Amino acid sequence: MEIKIEKNNIAGTCPECGGEIISLEEKKELVCSNCGLVISERGMDYAHSGKRAYTESEKNSRKRTGSPISNLIPDMELTTIIDKKNIQNPDLKRAAKWDTRMPWKKRNLLIATTELKRISSNLNLPHHVKEEAIQLYKKAFKKKLLRGRSINAMVAASLYFSCRKKRIPRTLQEILDQTSESGKDVRRAYKALIRELKLKAPLTDPSTLIPRYIANLNLPIEIERLAIQIVKDFRRIYPTSGKDPKGICAGAIYFACRKKNINITQKELADTVGVTEVTLRSRYKEMRNLSNIAIEKAH
Repeated sequence: MEIKIEKNNIAGTCPECGGEIISLEEKKELVCSNCGLVISERGMDYAHSGKRAYTESEKNSRKRTGSPISNLIPDMELTTIIDKKNIQNPDLKRAAKWDTRMPWKKRNLLIATTELKRISSNLNLPHHVKEEAIQLYKKAFKKKLLRGRSINAMVAASLYFSCRKKRIPRTLQEILDQTSESGKDVRRAYKALIRELKLKAPLTDPSTLIPRYIANLNLPIEIERLAIQIVKDFRRIYPTSGKDPKGICAGAIYFACRKKNINITQKELADTVGVTEVTLRSRYKEMRNLSNIAIEKAH
């Protein structure tokens, strides 16, 4: 459509560049002929677009080409195709990136990486643990271990194995506290990792967990040293495979407190460590019995 320019009866110059002001008759606007600044404009009549539709085909044609109001307000029902080749604006480039369908593999890894970083950040896990976990997750994905299992459960399982492998004192319960997945699902995913990838599950040294529990309980350093020694003696004599490391920690700390005459309730200790009072008492009795045997042998 040709726009008619009317120069008559226009006074003044552009406040920005001093250029000549002209009138665009069709748009009812006053603009600067030099820099394009719009000096004034008249409202648009949205009720009467100047073109009417009488038949169904004309109505459909009007919908496809758009009306004046649809030119101002984006139609969320229409598909927008973005030409990525000629985009300079960074924001539009990002929009173009998401405009393209992301393959399932990339979407899956993006979700997994985001979840892994979130949990790692909350638990202050070092970078090499995160790297180990994401590599493990990728192997699980290639092996198609995600079938019938959730992404987040496999992420939690990968992080737990990575922590054990790198000797990072983090328990499964701490990781479970950071995910919405059930303990049952995460344990199933963990067992699948071990079995299908033929991994050797490293044992968690309970003594590495004790300093954190001692700090949480505000117990003196002498209790920490004694509890660590009790754990080492216990592991040397008693088979600990299959026993919860937290239970061993709880039993050792309680035993150390009893030896040093420091009052602490079994409930307080069990709740802090994250075990039941029954487990605490069982480990404590085992340690006390081994201690008595060692004393008798010494005599």
